[in-house]
Amino acid sequence: MQARTSEPASPVTEARTPIPAVADGSCVITPAYWAEACKLLSRRDRVMKRLIPQHGTACLESRGDAFTTLARSIVGQQISVKAAQSVWDRFSALAPELDAAQVLRLRIDDMRAAGLSARKVEYLVDLALHFSEKNLNETDWTSMDDEAVIAQLVAIRGIGRWTAEMFLIFHLLRPNVLPLDDVGLIKGISHNYFSGEPVSRSDMREVAQAWQPYCSVATWYLWRSLTPLPVAY
Repeated sequence: MQARTSEPASPVTEARTPIPAVADGSCVITPAYWAEACKLLSRRDRVMKRLIPQHGTACLESRGDAFTTLARSIVGQQISVKAAQSVWDRFSALAPELDAAQVLRLRIDDMRAAGLSARKVEYLVDLALHFSEKNLNETDWTSMDDEAVIAQLVAIRGIGRWTAEMFLIFHLLRPNVLPLDDVGLIKGISHNYFSGEPVSRSDMREVAQAWQPYCSVATWYLWRSLTPLPVAY
């Protein structure tokens, strides 16, 4: 799953490649609506009816840690999935539990030595400050609509709309997110619905009408149609 150039609030070209899920001991949460969504999508959409059985019981997973989800998205900006995982492994090894407070205690030289650019170090520090100073309404996220959460997140340096949409999908497990700038979704729709022909945003919205209210689930299966390995933040 990747995103095209988006319109972030801060001057940043966003992350395009989420890091693969790894057995790091983090909490994993799965959406309660998944089975219901699969039944509805299979009934309404011929492509979903074909794709869903190919992936067994695999489904969307959340780590349950908002800071880690956003930090991983920043680390993975503009580099391959493999490179992103390598940098994350070195970065997370700098502290036993990589939370906001610990990031603020890290030496910049050590963060750079882990493979982070100077810009990504700035973004991670700004993210850590937002969490440590409690500038984010985390307790309100569950009651906020998608656009309200996105508006809050894009105020953080290094986070634009695409990353915020990935946060909605992978952390909050929102069921009906349609990330129109995501290259993986664009490719998935092109390949599965238009025989590889280019697709417009209008085309994507038309296809997605059948997915309501489970666009996130359909998007996940289209990502899997391109690469079977599930990814997570």
